[in-house]
Amino acid sequence: MKRVAISTLGCKTNQFESAAMAESLGREGYELVPFDAEADVYIVNTCTVTGRTDSESRRLIRRAVRRNGAARVVVTGCYAQVAADAVRSLPGVSLVVGNTEKKSIVELLRTLDDRQRVLVSDIMAEERAEPLCLETFAEHTRAFLQVQNGCNAFCSYCIVPYARGRSRSVAAVDVLAGIRRFAAEGFREVVLTGIHLGAYGLDLDPQRELLDLLTAVEEEESVPRLRLGSVEPNEVNDGMIAFLAMSRVVCPHLHIPLQSGSDTVLERMNRRYSRAFVRVLVTRLVAAVSDITIGMDVIAGFPGETDEEHAETVALLDELPIAYLHVFPYSSRTGTPAATMAGHLPPAVITRRAAELRALGAHKKTVHAARFIGRELSVLVQEAVRPGLVRGLSRNYLVITLAGDEELLNREIMVRITGLAGGELLGEKV
Repeated sequence: MKRVAISTLGCKTNQFESAAMAESLGREGYELVPFDAEADVYIVNTCTVTGRTDSESRRLIRRAVRRNGAARVVVTGCYAQVAADAVRSLPGVSLVVGNTEKKSIVELLRTLDDRQRVLVSDIMAEERAEPLCLETFAEHTRAFLQVQNGCNAFCSYCIVPYARGRSRSVAAVDVLAGIRRFAAEGFREVVLTGIHLGAYGLDLDPQRELLDLLTAVEEEESVPRLRLGSVEPNEVNDGMIAFLAMSRVVCPHLHIPLQSGSDTVLERMNRRYSRAFVRVLVTRLVAAVSDITIGMDVIAGFPGETDEEHAETVALLDELPIAYLHVFPYSSRTGTPAATMAGHLPPAVITRRAAELRALGAHKKTVHAARFIGRELSVLVQEAVRPGLVRGLSRNYLVITLAGDEELLNREIMVRITGLAGGELLGEKV
């Protein structure tokens, strides 16, 4: 069985892990084929952050079984980790693999047979984050590098700590080696990812911080652009702000999981900051870091959220100089404290509030992008849209389309921003 197809749901950490699995399988002689093609083995790397992603995971499993009923279907990722029994009951599933076991995918495929097996260990017992060997990131101009796994925060709505375990960090020496490998492969940008990135290094001996890692990357200068994944508001401290203001390598872009702009909702969520803290933080970031783009996560319709609490969130987001929103309708996850809270809202109310937040996010995105018309930005060209037209990403996370051909791909060029159409910036090569 040599043809393998992989489908991935969820976060950048999952995408990184799927790429690592694909690379290790490729080295062993497996042929990687698209998920819609006929394969001997289908691997579904699942997500469980919402009920919708659970459903999408099941849909992908059914799709694989329909595509080739004789194939082996391997299910891994967070849904497999927290709901192994539910996954094993799905028709056609040959192997259920936990998040710890997925790094041994080559050995597991060697022993695939007609028996159904479940290999899911206690994720809470994991104490180390061993680096996955990943030398290239096919079909991407940006590379993701997993530097941390797990989470100790236990927000009341979140299933992720139960799926990923306690916070565990990759040693700085291994992170730097990974960045050097990506640079040698020609990548111009590396994105540092983690489940709780701001907790990086707190479990290491001696203890380190995310800022220590960023400083080491800056000093080495092995890659032109480094981008951070999501960082909690209370983990963006004075040192981090000062570093971002002077860095030549780390991109001026932060994604901050706000989740709510109401103090009472934040308290029920077990989030450890206030709306006043976030207001001051964003104001300081915008003042200190030139042209920074700030995005935020927000949850609509948390249990017990009143009209007044929702309005507080809208008001805070409206006043903040942010660039975009990722809006998540609240999804109850069995096993979390929020699932047993009183006051779960009707789906129609959650949908309406999510729509209002998304509309606000779209407005914020347009206003932020329009600020750069007439300016020159450094853009990493990522893809050819069609003959004569390419698209790229600025250091501050703006998508820009301009005239050009494939020779510009994976090059960082200066682009003058000429306009805005359909929410997307247009530019011309300087």
